[in-house]
Amino acid sequence: MADTMHGLKRTCYCGEVALGQGEVVVGGFVQRVRDKGSLIFIDLRDKTGIVQLVFDENTKKSVFEKAETVRSEYVLMAKGSVRARESVNTEIKTGGVEIMVRELCILSKAQTPPFEIVSDSKTNEELRLKYRYLDLRREPLQRNLTMRHEIAKCAREYFYENGFIEIETPMMIKSTPEGARDYIVPSRIHNGKFYALPQSPQIYKQLLMIAGMDRYIQLARCFRDEDLRADRQPEFTQIDLEMSFVDVEDILEMLEGFVKRLYKQVLNVDIATPLPRLTYAEAMNRFGSDKPDTRFGMEITDISDIVKNCGFGVFTDAVANGGSVRGIVAKGAAAALSRKEIDKQTEFVRGIGAKGLAYVRWAEDAPNCSFGKFMAEGELEAILKALGCEKGDVALIVADKNKVVLPVLGALRLKLAKQLDIIPDGWNFLWITEFPFFEYDEESGEWLAMHHPFTMPMDECLEYLESDKEKVRAKAYDLVLNGVELSSGSIRITDYELQQRMFELLGLTKEEIDAKFGFLVDAYRYGAPPHGGAGIGLDRLSMLMCGCDSLRDVTAFPKVQNASEPMSEAPSVVSQEQLEELGIAIVKTDK
Repeated sequence: MADTMHGLKRTCYCGEVALGQGEVVVGGFVQRVRDKGSLIFIDLRDKTGIVQLVFDENTKKSVFEKAETVRSEYVLMAKGSVRARESVNTEIKTGGVEIMVRELCILSKAQTPPFEIVSDSKTNEELRLKYRYLDLRREPLQRNLTMRHEIAKCAREYFYENGFIEIETPMMIKSTPEGARDYIVPSRIHNGKFYALPQSPQIYKQLLMIAGMDRYIQLARCFRDEDLRADRQPEFTQIDLEMSFVDVEDILEMLEGFVKRLYKQVLNVDIATPLPRLTYAEAMNRFGSDKPDTRFGMEITDISDIVKNCGFGVFTDAVANGGSVRGIVAKGAAAALSRKEIDKQTEFVRGIGAKGLAYVRWAEDAPNCSFGKFMAEGELEAILKALGCEKGDVALIVADKNKVVLPVLGALRLKLAKQLDIIPDGWNFLWITEFPFFEYDEESGEWLAMHHPFTMPMDECLEYLESDKEKVRAKAYDLVLNGVELSSGSIRITDYELQQRMFELLGLTKEEIDAKFGFLVDAYRYGAPPHGGAGIGLDRLSMLMCGCDSLRDVTAFPKVQNASEPMSEAPSVVSQEQLEELGIAIVKTDK
């Protein structure tokens, strides 16, 4: 039978024990026991660190005997005197002290855990997620969740100080198109009808601006039923905000202030503001991505004008058909990128939509060029000069429609940088602005909204809404950090007539508008201040600030690739009675 606390009250955390404290009471989990016969050492762990407990020939016999029974992960409380440690452990912050124990309580015994609770666990993630409550005892995850808390705390403090008020929005809402698949919740009372879990609080925060709340903030839970990956979970948290009587500059300035404050407060890192900006078009042309990693170069160069009349049909045809020929240069990579390695890169780009990959590998005195035999005198030299390709470099070139060339080179650029290990440490924030309002869908032959239908077009683009949709840019902006999209936002349409016009341009009928957005559209009839906002991904921000590769490392109880949770085995079946109450019948599918 376990002990009670016998009136013991913790006086300090394990990781905070220091000389000069005299007698202390600590509590925690047993990390390790070293029984040397007449001398026992127990490493006791809590969220702040580890401290060594000591039992020797001077220890009361009953206490010593109890210490002999202690095993890994037992929960203890110990009372004793702090003294200097003979053999200092420089690996831990309490490595210079130990506690000579006078009283010991075994509060909870533990079975042998399925894996050792150590920082650098080699246990596979599947097993650790099944026993997530044990995995969370490990120092890296404790540190990550603590930092996530510090980030959330800083966000609240910053936005509170800037006049925002925190308002909760509903978790069960009407299903509206947000870009991903909804999670739906059946209604028992309204049989045959369903709520949706919010993909974001978008409509509600706009209604709060119409309601005159002026500045709203919420750490909002959001839900999207979509395929998972390392930086995506079906449920996530965003620092959601909205501001009235503002334009783009006001919102960017507010968010830059938050970034500066956050990094200084949590990591003691100074972020220079204002943050750099690129338009969407500039980002795509230079980096082949709307969320570029700017910590390294290898920028894309357009050589279409140089090759449009050359003897290589792949290049000339691409330009003649309205596309382009562009390339990147891996500086000093000729040794690392052998011909065999370049073949692997060719297979990679073919796998993501390119027809092939032209190259120049300049390892020897003369460059080795995959298309050299088609070049007239001086043409290859002109290409190399335009690309900035020199001896020791490798140039990789793609020719096709821009919608193929740019993202393919963007992906190849990132892949090569990781492979060549040329990405330096750092925090490269970047604003991407002036996103296209519409994107052309070749399958349907229609122009679709790139953002939600409440996004405001730029003022100078309004005249092109019907006549030239390709020219229409949005008052939309993304915050990117080291190639990861952290935040997305926009200025919203507040003019009732313009909103109706946008719905019509997106092919929505009056019935569809009323069914999906009727309550918001009606609200605009009663006056709406100019407003805009953004949502900052708390999970992604935490992942990057903690130096992690996966959202699972900063989420207490994450889902895995198939959206299940191994520990609780969610999702699970429900009883037939529950289904009948809801008027639901399960239809088996082949999936």
